[in-house]
Amino acid sequence: MKLYGLSNTKISCALISACISTPYNTTRFIKDLIAGITVGIIAIPLAMALAIASGVPPQHGLYTAIIAGFVIALTGGSKFSVSGPTAAFVVILYPVSLQYGLSGLFIATLLSGIFLVLMGLIRLGRLIEYIPLPVVLGFTSGIAITIATMQIKDFFGLTLEHMPESYISKVIELIKTLPTINIADTMVGVVTLTVLIVWPKLRLKISGHLPALIAGVIVMFIFNQFGYQIETIGSRFTYTLADNTIGHGIPSVLPEFILPWQHAKFTWDWSTFTALLPISLTMAMLCAIESLLCAVVLDEMTHTKHHSNSELIGQGLGNLIAPFFGGISATAAIARSAANVKAGATSPIAAVLHSLVVLLALICFAPALSFIPLSAMAALLLIVAWNMSAVQRVIYIIKCAPKDDILIMLICMSLTVLFDMVIAITLGIVLASILFMRRIARMTRLVELNRSDNKILALRINGPLFFAAAERTFLEIYQKINGYRHIVLQWDAVPILDAGGLNALIHFIDELPEDVDLSICELQFQPLKTLARAKIVPISNKLMFYSTLDEALKDKTKP
Repeated sequence: MKLYGLSNTKISCALISACISTPYNTTRFIKDLIAGITVGIIAIPLAMALAIASGVPPQHGLYTAIIAGFVIALTGGSKFSVSGPTAAFVVILYPVSLQYGLSGLFIATLLSGIFLVLMGLIRLGRLIEYIPLPVVLGFTSGIAITIATMQIKDFFGLTLEHMPESYISKVIELIKTLPTINIADTMVGVVTLTVLIVWPKLRLKISGHLPALIAGVIVMFIFNQFGYQIETIGSRFTYTLADNTIGHGIPSVLPEFILPWQHAKFTWDWSTFTALLPISLTMAMLCAIESLLCAVVLDEMTHTKHHSNSELIGQGLGNLIAPFFGGISATAAIARSAANVKAGATSPIAAVLHSLVVLLALICFAPALSFIPLSAMAALLLIVAWNMSAVQRVIYIIKCAPKDDILIMLICMSLTVLFDMVIAITLGIVLASILFMRRIARMTRLVELNRSDNKILALRINGPLFFAAAERTFLEIYQKINGYRHIVLQWDAVPILDAGGLNALIHFIDELPEDVDLSICELQFQPLKTLARAKIVPISNKLMFYSTLDEALKDKTKP
């Protein structure tokens, strides 16, 4: 199914290739069912925890996993991706929910969905290839640090009325409130965290998320027997049903269709739209990066190939539809998707079933979910932040990578923590591009060809003649021409001549002494095409072109 006649841009590529092009049978369905149940169990606490960290009630994280996870699985381009709320979005969503409320967050999500669909339609699916690894590691590690810092309050049960916006202010306030530590909350968090750390070492097929939360709840009930009060989802969050019934925790009702701007008192005007537009573009960019990164990781795990543009369209449709049912921003989650593969998934049906498992939990177990301690949820997010930080890869970069890459990574990490991700990614890419151009420019060198004729200066230019290298290269040639009548430049190793290089060449020709001529030989296709478009033609006794170096030298040595 092609959209608007755009080739290579399709909806549901993954579903079609996995279930329709290839026969889908009962055996594969059972494997997908097991994977869906496994990932669904993992997704339930994570979805709630990430919603809380984003500044919204936990049920909206479940709604996101249900609606967005379902839609993206059916329409996306990666066979094994599982989508829902992710930790990367927390640092963007929290300030939006704080300033604009639920409606503002839903509208920003909707707009980001539009951007994602457009990105898929204009085939920007290869976007991830142009973001350097140090930039990706820098901003993901920075996000991990920010998320971990935000969990300190709930993990230790600190009394903090208002969390400041800036990172430094957050740290100062957390230090000030350390004397208010709640030993009961802390013990619940410590036990949950310990189980999460130890569980993988047991090498069991069952994920440790559910056992860890159960251990945290048991510790909470033990402390309750001694009169300690521990904050839970039910004690912090309330909801109001259509009949004005007020409840605590999570409502055990299906997600309802409500226009995004009708969830709360919200002033929709031009100034609000212009404020949310750049935020939604940032959300779309992050979703694209996260989903395509996840798809690449899954390709390596399964030896398959995803459809990048279809994946962007699927992510866009999921983020377009989810806000109408109370969902927040969603993207492919690497941890859940990897668990999906390890659990034996064979198609996107596994991700669809994961959404149905979350829906079943919402309907049947919402009262039980309200008993989960917030300190246990904080422990869960601390593990998520640790995994997201990719500490081993960061250490490897610091030990082995060039100094430029280390600098870029540390700058991106610092800017993400101290300011925001948009500044970090933008400056990181710009800085990486500049440093990369400097490296390439340094690769352009002159090699003097030894010739017996002392009237001929024969040089081989080795490397691209672009704006960052051309001026220096031609200046170096100009400094060598004293005493020579003929300059011969071999361009067989010049792959690129850009506008800057062309301008430097023209300026060099103009500055040549009247008794000196220039010959260029062995041009590659791109430089030849550039010279032709610029209508650079031979000039008698000034500029000549030759097919080979020998031909040029032979012509210059004629009596």
